[in-house]
Order: sequence, then structure tokens, then C-alpha cells
Amino acid sequence: MQEFISLYNEHKSEIEKFLIETICNNAQLLHLDTYQLRKFYSIFSCLELVYTANSDYIQTSPNIYKNKLNEAAKGKNRIYLVSQVARQEQGVSVTPPYISSATGEFCVTVMVEDNGSFFFFDFNVVSLLTRLGLVELHPVFNKVTKSFYLLIGLSLMFFSIMSIGYAFYDYFIQWMHPADYTLESVFKPIVALTMGLAIFDLSKTLLEREVFFKAYSDKKDESRLLSKFLIAIIIALSIEALMVVFKIALNDPTMMLHALYLIIGIALIILSLALYSRWVKVPPRSK
Repeated sequence: MQEFISLYNEHKSEIEKFLIETICNNAQLLHLDTYQLRKFYSIFSCLELVYTANSDYIQTSPNIYKNKLNEAAKGKNRIYLVSQVARQEQGVSVTPPYISSATGEFCVTVMVEDNGSFFFFDFNVVSLLTRLGLVELHPVFNKVTKSFYLLIGLSLMFFSIMSIGYAFYDYFIQWMHPADYTLESVFKPIVALTMGLAIFDLSKTLLEREVFFKAYSDKKDESRLLSKFLIAIIIALSIEALMVVFKIALNDPTMMLHALYLIIGIALIILSLALYSRWVKVPPRSK
């Protein structure tokens, strides 16, 4: 989804010009009558929602979809949309992309002022880009891809819960047998909990970005996600290394060199993460 938002921002001026000019050329349809407003759906294939509001930005019409109405939306305050835009020419404004509360998809809203009333038109971002020939998207493939991400995300979430459950189960079993209770009985659940947390965070981010589109992010957000995941892995490996050192020190000190190799490997991961974080934060030099 991030690619679609970037593509929209890249062609923002052309897209807004197309929307504004097309609506203004069909200004005779700007009427409070629902039947007249529905005619915009025959003009815009990417249009997903239309509604009107009074001068106080209180919605006065139902949510007008192509094939249905939603009366429950009447009376909503739409001032939050007005605060996102700067008034443009001909009394028409366009919002930046945001997630529609009505459809759960990314959209842009065109706000038109006419005779003291405001008309709001929600356009699906992906459909809009497809309509203008800026992207080619096969609907069946898109659904298959989204379903695949949903399956993988839910699977990762399931195994993260299993890892957390194993941590409590293993500790409970060790606690019930005091004779077998050792330092490893404490370290193993901590490692399992840390891995479960890292996997859960990964699955949550995957579902948000690829399935539910809760938010999109830039490269800095992606680097923070990677850093967050690697930190969890480093913590788990560090705990495991500490446990290995204790076991070798107590049982076979001659194998301490292997523990040293593990610690050196963890140190290299930390160093790599530090260099990567430094590289991401450094702004590109202007030519």
C-alpha cells in the first residue's frame, strides 16, 4: 500500500486537477437530492461515497453509496476533514490520503462548497490510480495477495501465542518439580517470551500494513521496525549466551571457547544494527 501512496503523492497535482475539473464541469449535479448526487457514480468509477453537510460541517444527508444508503451517518461532524485541507480555487478542496471510517480503505475526499452547503466525495486511492492509468492492478490477484498476507500474519500470531504459552507451561512444569528446578528453568521461559513478543510484533505490523492498512510509513518507520525486531532477537540470543556460559562453567570449562564464539556473533549483530541505524539517520547529501 505504501507504493500506492507514494505514487499518488508523486502525481498529486495532476490527480487533483482531474478531480476538481471533472466535478466543476458537472456542477449541475451538485444538488441536495440523492438521485442527482448518485449520477456522479456514472462519471467516476473510483467514487465510493458521497454525502453533504451544512455550513457548520454537520452531515445532513445519509452516506450515499452506489447501491445503498446509510442513514446512521446523518448528524456527524465533518470538521476534521476541513482542518486537513487548504481551500483551493473554485471553492474545491482535496484532502491528503487517509483511511475512510466508512470503508476502511485509503481514500481522498474532495470537498465542494456550493450555495452554503458542502458536498463531500470520497475516492478510493487504488481505484483512482487505476482509473488514471498510473497503476495496473488485477482485482483477483490483489485479493489472493491480501489473503496470503492475512494467512501468514495470523499464523505468525498463532505461533507467537504458542511460544508465550510454552514459556508459562515449561516454567510451571519446572516449578512443580523442585528437584529439577535449575537456573535454566528461568532462562528458557524468558527466551520463549522474548521470541514470542518479537514474532507477535512482526505479525501485527504485517497485518496492519498489508491487510488492514491501518497506516503506512516511510523508510524511517521501516528501519525502526527492523531495529525493534533485531533488538528482540539480540536480547533472546544474549540470554541464551548467558545460559550457555553458566552451563559450560559448571559442567565443562574446556568448552568455554564455543560460548565465546556465540558472544562474538551477538556482538557483531549489535555492531551491524548500530551501523545500520546510523546509516538510516544520516540525511542524504544534496548535490
